[in-house]
Amino acid sequence: MRKFKKWGLAAGGVLLILYVICLPSQLFTAPTSYVVEDNNGDLLSASIAPDGQWRFPVNEQVPEKFIKCITTYEDKRFYYHWGVDPIALARAVKQNIGGRKVVSGGSTLTMQVIRLSRNQPRNLWQKVVEVVLATRLEFSTSKKGILALYAGNAPFGGNVVGLEAASWRYYGRRANQLSWGEMAALAVLPNSPALVHPGRNRQTLNNKRNQLLDKLQRNHTIDSTTCQLAKLEPLPDQPLPLPQWAPHLLDKFRQDYTRQKGKTSTRIQTTLDAALQRNVTGITERYNAAYKANGINNAAALVLDVETGNTLAYVGNVYNPSDPEMESHVDIIQARRSPGSTLKPILYAAMLSDGMILPNTLVADIPTQIAGYTPQNFDLGYDGAVPASRALSRSLNIPVVRMLQQYRYERFHDLLKRLGITTMNQPSDHYGLSIILGGAETTLWEMAGMYASLARTLGHMEQYRGKYDLDDIHPPNYRNDIQRVSQYTPSKDGILDAGAIWHTFQAMEEVMRPGEEMLWQQFSSSQRVAWKTGTSFGFRDGWAIGVTPQYVVAVWVGNADGEGRPGLIGVATAAPVMFDIFRLLHTGSWFTTPYDKLRKIEVCHKSGYRASELCNEKDSIWVPAAGLRTGVCPYHQLIHLDHTGQWRVTENCEAPSMMQHKSWFVLPPSMEFYYRSKNYYQPLPPYKPDCLATLNQDKAPMELIYPRPNSKIYVPIEIDGKPGQTIFTATHRNSSATIYWHLDNNFVGTTVEFHQLALRPAPGRHTITLVDENGEQIQQSFEILKKGKGDD
Repeated sequence: MRKFKKWGLAAGGVLLILYVICLPSQLFTAPTSYVVEDNNGDLLSASIAPDGQWRFPVNEQVPEKFIKCITTYEDKRFYYHWGVDPIALARAVKQNIGGRKVVSGGSTLTMQVIRLSRNQPRNLWQKVVEVVLATRLEFSTSKKGILALYAGNAPFGGNVVGLEAASWRYYGRRANQLSWGEMAALAVLPNSPALVHPGRNRQTLNNKRNQLLDKLQRNHTIDSTTCQLAKLEPLPDQPLPLPQWAPHLLDKFRQDYTRQKGKTSTRIQTTLDAALQRNVTGITERYNAAYKANGINNAAALVLDVETGNTLAYVGNVYNPSDPEMESHVDIIQARRSPGSTLKPILYAAMLSDGMILPNTLVADIPTQIAGYTPQNFDLGYDGAVPASRALSRSLNIPVVRMLQQYRYERFHDLLKRLGITTMNQPSDHYGLSIILGGAETTLWEMAGMYASLARTLGHMEQYRGKYDLDDIHPPNYRNDIQRVSQYTPSKDGILDAGAIWHTFQAMEEVMRPGEEMLWQQFSSSQRVAWKTGTSFGFRDGWAIGVTPQYVVAVWVGNADGEGRPGLIGVATAAPVMFDIFRLLHTGSWFTTPYDKLRKIEVCHKSGYRASELCNEKDSIWVPAAGLRTGVCPYHQLIHLDHTGQWRVTENCEAPSMMQHKSWFVLPPSMEFYYRSKNYYQPLPPYKPDCLATLNQDKAPMELIYPRPNSKIYVPIEIDGKPGQTIFTATHRNSSATIYWHLDNNFVGTTVEFHQLALRPAPGRHTITLVDENGEQIQQSFEILKKGKGDD
C-alpha cells in the first residue's frame, strides 16, 4: 500500500512539474479586433474585439523606439538574461522587506508576458510559476518574439490593449511613426495603465515619461536636444476614433473569416491603396451630398487592377452610421441589384464571337412583342434599323432584345456563368429575354470582375502569342496574402473571342460622356475609356462600368432600400462619379488590336453585312474570324426600271432591252417606316401604271406595325371612366397609297399617307384586315384584355 502511495505522489509531482514547465500552444487566446490594412500596411479600418477591447492581433514588427523605451524602463538587462533577472529579483526582495509591502515585483518583460497570458492572482506561488514559465518561454521563443507578444498584449489604459491599438487611439498614427516623446509616454503606461485618463493623473504620467526620456539620454539612446524637445510634446488626451476608410470591406473580411477553415489572424493586409481609397471615398461623398436633394441616399464605387484582378479601392457605400435612414451599413458592392443595361456589351461580344453578326450589322428597331413581352427603348422611339455597334453605344433596348432572341437566352445565361456571374442561380427560363435589360440580379463585385477578365484576356493576346489562358477569367481579389498565381495553359479558344472583345470595347468607347457632349474627343489628353451605363426598371439603380487596359471602375448610385427616384439613371448619376474616379488614375495606351484574331473582309456600307455583288458602297473592315460565316447583305436587291429610270417595270410590260437595272437598298416596310424618318432613305420607285395589272410582287407592299400577330393588348380605362383607345399603325411602300381598315370584317376607316387609326375594340379576340387601293391585303389576329381603372 505504501508503495502505491509513493508511486501516486511521484506521478502527481511529475504532472505538477509538467504543468508548470509546459507552455500552452497559444499563450494568448483573448479575441482580437478585425483589422484591415492597405497594401503598405496603413490602417484602413478596425473593429472593437468581441470582449469590448481594442486589441489588435500581434504584430511581429515592433518599432525600434518602443524596444529602446520599454527595455530601458522595464528591463534594461532584457538581452542578457534567460527570462529571470536575479539582480532585479534581489533588489525587489530588499525593497519589499524594507518597505514592509510590495514595492517592486522584479519581473522581467518575459515574466510580464507570462503574467499577462495567465491572468492569475499575484502571489508568491504565481511568481514561482512565472519564473519557471518565463525561462521556458525564453528557450522556445526569440527575444524579438517575446517583445512582440508584450507589445501586442500589454494594457495601455481603459479598453486599449497592445501598442498598435494604443498608438491609433491616443495619437491617430502607426506606432512606427511616433516621436520619442510619444513613444516614451506609451512605454510607461503598461506599468500603470490608469495614468491615461482625461483630466486625471496627468502630472504623474508627465513625470514618468520625462524620467524615461532622461534615462534614454543617459544611456546615449537620444541626445540632449531630442530629450528636451520630447519633454515639450503634449501628452495624449481623450482617445481618438480609429480610421474607418473601408468599413464595408472590413465587414466582408469578417464574414469571409468566419467561413474560412484553418483561421489565422484577424488582421489582413489588403490590395487597396490607402490614398486612392480616401480619394474615391471623397468623390462618392461629394456626389452623394448633391444627390440627397433628390432623395438618392447611397452610392458605391469599386476600382480593380486589370492585370491582377486586385481591388485598389472599395467604397461599399457612403458611410454615415449616425443617420440610420441612409442605411449606410449596407455593402452595395456585394448586394444583388438589377444591372440594367450593363450586360448588353457581353451579348454583342458573344454574337460577334459566334459570327451571328458583324460589328455594324443592321438590327431591327421597331415595335416588338415576343410571347407577350414588349420591350421599349428608353426614349420610347424607334429607329427602324440601327447598326449593332450603334445600338450598343446608344443602349437601345429593342434591338438588343431581338439579338438575344436570335442568340437564345438559355445560351446567354450559361455564358454569364462561365464568365464568373454566380448570382443568377435560377433556371434561364426564370429570367427569359428580360435578362438583357436587368431582369436578373447580380453584384457590382461580379460585374466589375467580369469586365476585368475580358480586358485581361484581350491584354494578354500579344504576350501569349494569340493563345488564350482560361485562368484569365477569375473574380476580383482583395487579399494581399493570397496573390493569384496563373496556371497558364495555352488554349486556341477562349470563352469569348479576343477580336469580339476588342470590337466591343471600341463600340463602348463611342458613348457620349455626360456633361461633355462630343467635345472630349477634341482633346488629345482625354482618357480613352470603354464604358457602359445601366438603369434598372423603376429608376432604382444607376450603374456605370468603365474599362481601360489598366483599370476597371464600377459605380452604383441609388437607395439601399430599393426606392426608385425620378432622374436616377446611370448616365446622369453613376457615370459622372466614374469619370471623376478615372481622372485619379494614370491610364496609358489603348488596347492593342488583336490582328491574329481578325480577318479583313468587305462589308456593305449601308447594312453592315458582308457585301454582295449588289452592294455599290463597300467598306473593308477587320472582323472576328467567325464573321466569315455570316450571310451576305439581304437588303440590296436588283430592280428593273423603264428607260426613264422613274418607274419600276417587269418583263411583262417592258421589253428587257428598254430596261435599266439598278441595285437598290430596300428595308422591310416596318423597318423602312421608322428608318426613313431619321436617315436618308430613297424609297423604291412606283410601278409603271401599265405594269400594275401584270404585277406579281414577291414582297408585301404594306405591313401592320402594331399590333403584332397574336398580341395581347390592355386598353386602360380613362379618367372619365370610359374605355381607352388603341392606336393601330401600318406602313405602305407607296407614300401616297390609301389603306382601308376592317375590324372583324366591318369597315372602320380609311387612311392616306400617314396610316394610324384609333380604335376601341371590345375585350376578346379580333381580326384586323387592311386592303390597299390595288387590292393587296394583310390580316392579323389580336386579343384585347380587360383592365380596370387605375391599373398600371
